[in-house]
Amino acid sequence: MKVGGTHYRSIWRDGDSGEVRIIDQRWLPHEFKVVTLNTLDEFAVAIRDMWVRGAPLIGATAAYGVASAVTRDPSDANLAETCEVLNATRPTAVNLKWALDRCKSALSPLAIESRAAAAWVLAEEVVEEDVEINRRIGENGLALIREIAASKPEGEPVHLLTHCNAGWLATVDWGTATSPMYHAQDAGIPIHVWVDETRPRNQGALTAWELGEAGISHQYIVDNAGGHLMQHGMVDLVITGTDRTTARGDVCNKIGTYLKALAARDNKVPFYVALPSPTIDWSINDGVAEIPIEERPSREISHVLGMTDAGIGDVRVTPEGAGTGNPAFDVTPNRLVTGLITERGICEASFEGLAALFPDKAG
Repeated sequence: MKVGGTHYRSIWRDGDSGEVRIIDQRWLPHEFKVVTLNTLDEFAVAIRDMWVRGAPLIGATAAYGVASAVTRDPSDANLAETCEVLNATRPTAVNLKWALDRCKSALSPLAIESRAAAAWVLAEEVVEEDVEINRRIGENGLALIREIAASKPEGEPVHLLTHCNAGWLATVDWGTATSPMYHAQDAGIPIHVWVDETRPRNQGALTAWELGEAGISHQYIVDNAGGHLMQHGMVDLVITGTDRTTARGDVCNKIGTYLKALAARDNKVPFYVALPSPTIDWSINDGVAEIPIEERPSREISHVLGMTDAGIGDVRVTPEGAGTGNPAFDVTPNRLVTGLITERGICEASFEGLAALFPDKAG
């Protein structure tokens, strides 16, 4: 995707220096910063403290982190420690463990002197696979938007609602929930996107920034406005992302997604989830019971980051000493999900639906 007319990915390896660089998302949408990650600690902090965020991007960052670490020390002990440190950064997004397991299983059998080169090749494979997965999700999701557009008067936009940022900033490129939107724009289909603010970190502002850079019509709304818009027939389709999806199609995504699914069901609005296959956790079925939900720091609730007269800074919005609770994710049961948009097609949210598209993985 583009920033100021220049193409960027959310993470990349510099072709000249070999350094891994990221867009530091802590400062968006107020300031665009690129930083370099070198040490294992820097990769771990970038994931834990959300310099990078979004399940696919976390996985890609972890793969680069392993490559960087084994370049310095390719020993078995360091490979194991690197995977352990990175895996401990965030518990919910399954792509993190998926990427680390892939790296460990591929590198462990290799001779010590071969690991560094192989690790960089593997990291690039993870990155390029993510780009292609999300491009194909966009193509498949475009069919839904095209169908709705065909039922509308000519020139009337398809109204989409999304929650959090499942855009290219949450992946390497294209995004998951936003990929069908970008494809619709490229196809000349008029769309308008309702962008949930997504407290507490207001990650909807990242989606608004992305869409603004792409010239896509959108409005930034408070989280609780979605149900109201659906009641008044102002939403044609809801598309969200996912950080972990169970084998039966329960979807874990940013806190508040479950409430959007309930509102969509009550108002007969289709609720779809853009699902890259690496986010499927085939080892679990009951998302509510089995998916660990990350509890994030209270300061994310008590303070809001924004632009002040003095620059970017925090403002406290709660009474001094007020207790907080900050679960980062919730689980939407499969019964509330109209369908899953994957790189291999669209299916119902069920084991049978997923297994039909991914028979090579469902076993």
